[in-house]
Amino acid sequence: MRKHLLTTTAVMLLALTGIAHADMEAAKKFLDAELPGDMSSLDRAGQEAEMQWFIDAAKPFAGMDIKVVSETIVTHEYESKVLAPAFTAITGIKVTHDLIGEGDVVEKLQTQMQSGENIYDAYINDSDLIGTHWRYQQARSLTKWMANEGKDVTNPNLDIDDFIGKSFTTAPDKELYQLPDQQFSNLYWFRYDWFNDEKNKADFKAKYGYDLGVPVNWSAYEDIAEFFTGREIDGKKVYGHMDYGKKDPSLGWRFTDAWLSMAGNGDKGIPNGLPVDEWGIKVDENARPVGSCVARGGDTNGPASVYSIEKYLDWLKKYAPPEAQGMTFGEAGPIPAQGNIAQQIFWYTVFTADTVKEGLPVVNEDGTPKWRMAPSPHGVYWKDGMKLGYQDAGSWTILKSTPDDRAKAAWLYAQFVTSKTVDVKKSHVGLTFIRQSTLDHKSFTERAPKLGGLVEFYRSPARLQWSPTGTNVPDYPKLAQLWWQAIGDASSGQKTPQEAMDSLCAEQEKVLSRIERSGIQGDIGPKLAEEHDLEYWNKDAVAKGNLAPQLKIENEKEKPITVNYDELVKSWTKQ
Repeated sequence: MRKHLLTTTAVMLLALTGIAHADMEAAKKFLDAELPGDMSSLDRAGQEAEMQWFIDAAKPFAGMDIKVVSETIVTHEYESKVLAPAFTAITGIKVTHDLIGEGDVVEKLQTQMQSGENIYDAYINDSDLIGTHWRYQQARSLTKWMANEGKDVTNPNLDIDDFIGKSFTTAPDKELYQLPDQQFSNLYWFRYDWFNDEKNKADFKAKYGYDLGVPVNWSAYEDIAEFFTGREIDGKKVYGHMDYGKKDPSLGWRFTDAWLSMAGNGDKGIPNGLPVDEWGIKVDENARPVGSCVARGGDTNGPASVYSIEKYLDWLKKYAPPEAQGMTFGEAGPIPAQGNIAQQIFWYTVFTADTVKEGLPVVNEDGTPKWRMAPSPHGVYWKDGMKLGYQDAGSWTILKSTPDDRAKAAWLYAQFVTSKTVDVKKSHVGLTFIRQSTLDHKSFTERAPKLGGLVEFYRSPARLQWSPTGTNVPDYPKLAQLWWQAIGDASSGQKTPQEAMDSLCAEQEKVLSRIERSGIQGDIGPKLAEEHDLEYWNKDAVAKGNLAPQLKIENEKEKPITVNYDELVKSWTKQ
């Protein structure tokens, strides 16, 4: 039904583009068709005032054709099929919003950065590239842009402080380089109905000596995985864990998306550990990367990182369906919704919309889910004050190689699709929140019971511990591609976890060294440190009040801790 509505709305708006001049009539037709009732954080007068601003600001660019690009997820499909035609009808600027694979977006971006050829007028690319954009200085600083060249096309109602991910797209120079367009987290997913079943609770308590509940640490997660694996529920054998292990590019982001930080790799710090981040890359006091290996004070191959790989491999083998070891991210994603998985430690909330569909084995007859999402458990090396998980933040980026007039037109479109007028509706479609005003909207209070804890999590203080890759990574495209190959060697058994992480950190340092020798990133680029052993760097870190790299903990099976999910949610509302 939703897809049908998108299509019919898009057709209607495309018809509107035939209007000879952009005016409020087109805007009103869009608002009537797409935002009926209370489906915006602005009232109707506020919506019309914002649309009038776009109409006026766009007049110098009427008739211009611009091209923007993003990866293919539901949120961007909505923008491309509904919001782009609406923007064209309202402003007279024709927008082609291409949808391509995430890897292809990065490839196009790299090509434009290297060649200077204007391939796209704006990109929605992950804020994981913030360190890349800041150091290469190929992307416009939006802070400077909004105050200078782009001032005449910056919406006075944009309200940057309303964006919950602005810290993710702010560089060490305190300037904003990207504007968040969509966000989703990596959380813990579990079968709420099974965890509240009296027999399951009694059997678990009898076997492990503590209550079945949301695991706070990996030790408890492991016990729960063991408990459910092989258990028969509703006549079906179930599994206590789900993951994927095929040597494929998607295996890379399984780990760069903060798996190591969940184990306790790196230092304390929100949104990212400093001086050592969740990739294990260390920077100096001037934000210059100085190493990835323990030998240079990094943590990519330290005890916490190796422990994270060992647990990943162990759980995949013991507690997940056998076929999971040969699956990619895309193949593994739909499996929990099929009804035979008890919990998943690493579950992207972008799957929420597809996991609450009527008729699924994991959805009740009244439309409420049989599952819930909760904060991820942490590993034995994790300390309070560290980030605890990953949050994807696809964000608008405008390169300096884009001509000013085209950049201005694209900036208008970027603001349109993230505006307060449309953001509530867009968030209902894609469930990828970017604005606090949207999170606070009463329509999400009403819808929350059918979203399995998504709204409660995003409204909670726990949300702050989830963040994208930070600014320590100086060249995300070059470094990220190294991960899946190294982890794949461990997953296939070609290397031990220690060997795989030793190889990974060495390859990362080769890239850092090449950038350093080139001098292309100037005085904010890498400057590799001298080599010493783990004990030396741990002593140095402790002396400076830091953590990483930590020494190996001999007993990595700590005391398991669980919490009651309903009590956890209640505690959030009291803070």
